[in-house]
Amino acid sequence: MKIEITKASTLQHISDQFCAVFPFLKLEFYKEKHKTNEGSDVDDQLTRDTLLIKIQPDLKETYFNIDGEISVADFEKMMKDKFNLNVQVFRKSSKIWLQTTSTDHWSLNKQNGKGERSTTDYNIEPLDITDFDVD
Repeated sequence: MKIEITKASTLQHISDQFCAVFPFLKLEFYKEKHKTNEGSDVDDQLTRDTLLIKIQPDLKETYFNIDGEISVADFEKMMKDKFNLNVQVFRKSSKIWLQTTSTDHWSLNKQNGKGERSTTDYNIEPLDITDFDVD
């Protein structure tokens, strides 16, 4: 996956590109970095219209690739190291979004797959064991 970063990029622009590839994941951005295995505080959340150049004044326009096999922890660290962004990945679970704090060691692909499976309505009828003959 390739993400474009320009001086006019907003946090929304990055999030949109990310979600185009991982539709069952979303990114939220924060003023402070979260600790390992802990969630980010909603009071520290940045607005999506924030320009990257305000967070990273030395920003250079670039493209960067994200491999779906990278762990969430490594992705979040890379975003901090390259762009000074405190990112938290969230995974869709039915009708809610969960911070991936306890599964940050999972790959982005695995997180996205889990999100897809947890939100898909399979419409499977429960098995009624009274329908079977017992010998």
